[in-house]
Amino acid sequence: MSFARTNGIVLHYRRIGRRGGARIVFVNSLGSDITIWDDVADELGADFDLLFYDKRGHGLSEVSPAPGGIADHANDLVSLLDHVGWDSAAVCGLSVGGLISMQLAVRAPARVSRLVLMDTAARIGSLDAWNVRIDAVLQQGVAAIGDQIMERWFSPGFRNGEPDAFAGWQRMLERTPAAGYADTCRALRDADLTETIGGISAPTLVIAGAEDLSTPPELVADTARRIPAAAFRTIAGAGHLPCIERPVEVASLLREFLFQGRRLHVAEQGGRVAAYQE
Repeated sequence: MSFARTNGIVLHYRRIGRRGGARIVFVNSLGSDITIWDDVADELGADFDLLFYDKRGHGLSEVSPAPGGIADHANDLVSLLDHVGWDSAAVCGLSVGGLISMQLAVRAPARVSRLVLMDTAARIGSLDAWNVRIDAVLQQGVAAIGDQIMERWFSPGFRNGEPDAFAGWQRMLERTPAAGYADTCRALRDADLTETIGGISAPTLVIAGAEDLSTPPELVADTARRIPAAAFRTIAGAGHLPCIERPVEVASLLREFLFQGRRLHVAEQGGRVAAYQE
């Protein structure tokens, strides 16, 4: 385990894989920690230099003394990249991590060599829905909303077929500090990048779990259409966290998109993606 004070916040991070390999930094979803990427890391570690971290207010990272927005989260990531000595990297963001990644790609394009957006959108949820969730968490803790979140996170096949793993991931969610969870909900509530993501210049791959109830595939696809030359793919049998339910498929898509300069473009019909060598 490693820790660093970045942008005034102590972040927990982990760097594994092949030093000197292509660099990928992973940005987590709301209510999760770096363990959600463990199986993906097992698939990619032999070829890539991988960086994972807990967002402020999550996992082992510090809860901010003051609420922060998506821009603050993006600044945390810039500071972490500086700390590990990376001038740029491929950035893979899941859910709110996708919003953080989009913000970084817009504000500091030189830091983002390639962009992978997973189960995310330029605008997620409504003002009223986020306020209700914030109030519930601050009054009763994250466990009060645990069951409903887990129903939206995972496909029925995983919920029914992997009950022990499902229970374990619910423990991860419910151990998130209420203050950290609520602060990130506020960041999501206030974030709308709909009018800015058209300025993203990094080659981009957008991925959606076909059974995601938190950010449905049609919402994710709409974000993909707003980013120039972005590719869009769905992963069958996955909910909001394909990195847990379908890690081999996620790793395969990342490898295809990132390894040795390969780039994906969207075919004109049916969202089919073809690869070509740069």
